[in-house]
Amino acid sequence: MTVAPFMTLAEKTAYKRNLVKIRLARFGRRHQPEFNIVVMPAKKAQQKLPLEVIGTYCPVPVPKPSHDTSTPVKEIQLDFHRTKYWLGQGAEPTERVAWLFKKVGLLPQFWPKTSALSQEITKPVVKDITETEEIPVATIRKR
Repeated sequence: MTVAPFMTLAEKTAYKRNLVKIRLARFGRRHQPEFNIVVMPAKKAQQKLPLEVIGTYCPVPVPKPSHDTSTPVKEIQLDFHRTKYWLGQGAEPTERVAWLFKKVGLLPQFWPKTSALSQEITKPVVKDITETEEIPVATIRKR
Protein backbone atom coordinates (compact mmCIF):
# COMPACT_ATOMS: atom_id res chain seq x y z
CA MET A 1 0.00 0.00 0.00
CA THR A 2 1.57 3.28 -1.05
CA VAL A 3 0.85 6.81 0.07
CA ALA A 4 -0.88 8.95 -2.56
CA PRO A 5 1.38 11.75 -3.89
CA PHE A 6 -1.31 14.43 -3.58
CA MET A 7 -1.64 14.07 0.23
CA THR A 8 -0.59 16.95 2.44
CA LEU A 9 2.15 16.46 5.01
CA ALA A 10 -0.40 16.32 7.82
CA GLU A 11 -2.38 13.61 6.00
CA LYS A 12 0.79 11.59 5.35
CA THR A 13 1.83 11.63 9.00
CA ALA A 14 -1.72 10.76 10.13
CA TYR A 15 -1.76 7.93 7.56
CA LYS A 16 1.53 6.53 8.85
CA ARG A 17 0.57 6.99 12.50
CA ASN A 18 -2.76 5.17 12.26
CA LEU A 19 -1.61 2.02 10.47
CA VAL A 20 -2.07 -0.16 13.56
CA LYS A 21 -4.80 0.05 16.20
CA ILE A 22 -5.31 -1.69 19.52
CA ARG A 23 -8.99 -2.54 19.73
CA LEU A 24 -11.51 -4.95 21.21
CA ALA A 25 -12.66 -8.01 19.26
CA ARG A 26 -15.84 -9.56 20.63
CA PHE A 27 -16.39 -13.25 21.19
CA GLY A 28 -18.47 -15.23 23.65
CA ARG A 29 -22.16 -16.00 23.74
CA ARG A 30 -25.19 -13.77 23.54
CA HIS A 31 -25.61 -11.73 26.76
CA GLN A 32 -22.21 -13.03 27.93
CA PRO A 33 -19.69 -10.95 26.00
CA GLU A 34 -15.97 -11.37 26.24
CA PHE A 35 -13.43 -9.35 24.34
CA ASN A 36 -9.93 -10.02 23.11
CA ILE A 37 -7.66 -6.97 23.20
CA VAL A 38 -6.00 -7.24 19.80
CA VAL A 39 -3.49 -5.41 17.65
CA MET A 40 -4.83 -5.06 14.10
CA PRO A 41 -4.27 -3.00 10.99
CA ALA A 42 -6.55 0.03 11.16
CA LYS A 43 -8.44 -0.72 7.95
CA LYS A 44 -9.15 -4.36 8.76
CA ALA A 45 -12.59 -5.62 9.88
CA GLN A 46 -13.18 -6.35 13.56
CA GLN A 47 -13.59 -10.12 13.24
CA LYS A 48 -10.61 -10.74 10.94
CA LEU A 49 -7.37 -12.36 12.08
CA PRO A 50 -5.34 -9.93 14.24
CA LEU A 51 -1.59 -9.34 14.27
CA GLU A 52 -1.45 -10.27 17.96
CA VAL A 53 -3.79 -10.90 20.89
CA ILE A 54 -2.40 -9.02 23.91
CA GLY A 55 -5.14 -9.63 26.45
CA THR A 56 -8.77 -10.29 27.30
CA TYR A 57 -11.51 -8.23 28.95
CA CYS A 58 -14.74 -9.51 30.46
CA PRO A 59 -17.20 -6.64 31.06
CA VAL A 60 -19.63 -8.81 33.05
CA PRO A 61 -18.64 -8.76 36.75
CA VAL A 62 -17.67 -12.01 38.42
CA PRO A 63 -20.57 -13.21 40.62
CA LYS A 64 -19.93 -13.04 44.38
CA PRO A 65 -21.64 -14.70 47.35
CA SER A 66 -24.69 -12.91 48.74
CA HIS A 67 -22.95 -12.00 52.02
CA ASP A 68 -20.11 -10.18 50.19
CA THR A 69 -21.00 -6.47 49.81
CA SER A 70 -17.82 -5.31 48.04
CA THR A 71 -17.94 -3.86 44.53
CA PRO A 72 -18.00 -6.42 41.71
CA VAL A 73 -14.79 -6.91 39.73
CA LYS A 74 -14.53 -7.00 35.94
CA GLU A 75 -11.72 -9.22 34.73
CA ILE A 76 -8.87 -7.79 32.63
CA GLN A 77 -5.94 -9.98 31.61
CA LEU A 78 -3.16 -8.15 29.78
CA ASP A 79 0.38 -8.86 28.60
CA PHE A 80 2.05 -5.65 29.83
CA HIS A 81 5.33 -6.15 27.95
CA ARG A 82 3.68 -6.64 24.56
CA THR A 83 1.24 -3.80 25.20
CA LYS A 84 4.09 -1.42 26.02
CA TYR A 85 5.91 -2.61 22.90
CA TRP A 86 2.94 -1.88 20.62
CA LEU A 87 2.26 1.50 22.25
CA GLY A 88 5.94 2.32 21.72
CA GLN A 89 5.65 1.34 18.06
CA GLY A 90 2.86 3.90 17.61
CA ALA A 91 -0.21 1.66 17.76
CA GLU A 92 -3.19 3.82 18.62
CA PRO A 93 -5.70 2.40 21.13
CA THR A 94 -9.39 2.97 20.58
CA GLU A 95 -11.33 5.05 23.10
CA ARG A 96 -12.52 2.06 25.15
CA VAL A 97 -9.11 0.34 25.13
CA ALA A 98 -7.48 3.61 26.23
CA TRP A 99 -9.97 3.71 29.13
CA LEU A 100 -8.94 0.16 30.09
CA PHE A 101 -5.23 1.03 29.83
CA LYS A 102 -5.81 4.01 32.13
CA LYS A 103 -7.50 1.70 34.65
CA VAL A 104 -4.53 -0.69 34.73
CA GLY A 105 -1.99 2.15 34.77
CA LEU A 106 -0.47 1.87 31.29
CA LEU A 107 -1.64 5.30 30.11
CA PRO A 108 -1.72 8.53 32.11
CA GLN A 109 -5.10 10.06 32.97
CA PHE A 110 -4.50 13.08 30.71
CA TRP A 111 -4.03 10.88 27.62
CA PRO A 112 -4.43 11.52 24.65
CA LYS A 113 -1.79 14.17 24.31
CA THR A 114 -2.64 17.14 22.14
CA SER A 115 -0.92 16.66 18.83
CA ALA A 116 0.73 19.35 16.75
CA LEU A 117 -2.00 18.90 14.15
CA SER A 118 -4.82 19.84 16.55
CA GLN A 119 -3.66 23.19 17.86
CA GLU A 120 -5.80 25.92 19.34
CA ILE A 121 -5.56 29.11 17.30
CA THR A 122 -5.51 32.16 19.55
CA LYS A 123 -5.21 34.80 16.80
CA PRO A 124 -8.13 35.44 14.47
CA VAL A 125 -7.72 33.80 11.07
CA VAL A 126 -9.49 36.57 9.14
CA LYS A 127 -8.08 40.07 9.65
CA ASP A 128 -11.13 42.14 8.78
CA ILE A 129 -14.54 41.38 7.38
CA THR A 130 -15.52 43.63 4.50
CA GLU A 131 -18.97 43.95 3.04
CA THR A 132 -19.39 43.77 -0.71
CA GLU A 133 -22.39 44.59 -2.81
CA GLU A 134 -23.67 41.98 -5.19
CA ILE A 135 -24.38 42.94 -8.77
CA PRO A 136 -27.92 41.92 -9.73
CA VAL A 137 -28.05 39.29 -12.45
CA ALA A 138 -30.85 39.29 -15.01
CA THR A 139 -32.90 36.13 -14.61
CA ILE A 140 -34.42 36.38 -18.10
CA ARG A 141 -32.12 36.27 -21.11
CA LYS A 142 -32.68 38.79 -23.84
CA ARG A 143 -33.29 37.41 -27.31
